[in-house]
Amino acid sequence: MTMLQIDSLSKHFTLHLRGGLELPVLKQVSLEVQAGECVALLGASGQGKSTLMKCLYGSYGADSGAIWFDASAGRIDIAQATPQQMLALRRKDIAYVSQFLRAVPRVPALDVVAERWLQARPELDADEAQDEAREEVRRLFARLHLPESLWDLPPATFSGGEQQRVNIARGFIEPARLLLLDEPTASLDAANRRVVIELIHQARAAGTAIVGIFHDEEVRDAVASRCVPVH
Repeated sequence: MTMLQIDSLSKHFTLHLRGGLELPVLKQVSLEVQAGECVALLGASGQGKSTLMKCLYGSYGADSGAIWFDASAGRIDIAQATPQQMLALRRKDIAYVSQFLRAVPRVPALDVVAERWLQARPELDADEAQDEAREEVRRLFARLHLPESLWDLPPATFSGGEQQRVNIARGFIEPARLLLLDEPTASLDAANRRVVIELIHQARAAGTAIVGIFHDEEVRDAVASRCVPVH
């Protein structure tokens, strides 16, 4: 089943400090991603890989083209989606693991990750759901070898590798229909890279469509069903 269909997507940036110079980044990009498939984006730095990911997440608008996504509520063109529609998709259908953790200050790591699990279940009793969500997060943190002493602390105080494990946990805590991975194993040691590879395989087996950027060739070879150049 086609989960994601990108049709002739184009995107440019205007450099206002350079007299309005226009910098084309994506030119007529087309791509299909099936359920259970992991597509690795290839290309040199500056070729538009991260820009494409941000267009898929709705962070960047597109100049032209379409991004058709088979959401749980029906097919939608992400390129034309409203901010409210994108927020709804991010609560359950789309997860994004970037290279950097963005979290509300002073919120414990457990709750940073539990939030996504809770957003997908608004119908549950708040107190019971919070306990269940935190238990799910504890299991995932343990699997990612995040020290238990950190779980109740805000991740802003963590090292880069520790923050990335929180970021990964947030992306994988709730099964998504589309999972975007931008260098998920950067800053991780070998043991945790293996855990991420296992998580990706499990997500694929569950039918998640995955689009990723993997500069680590070993990881890319282990998880990607195919590689697609972006230029």
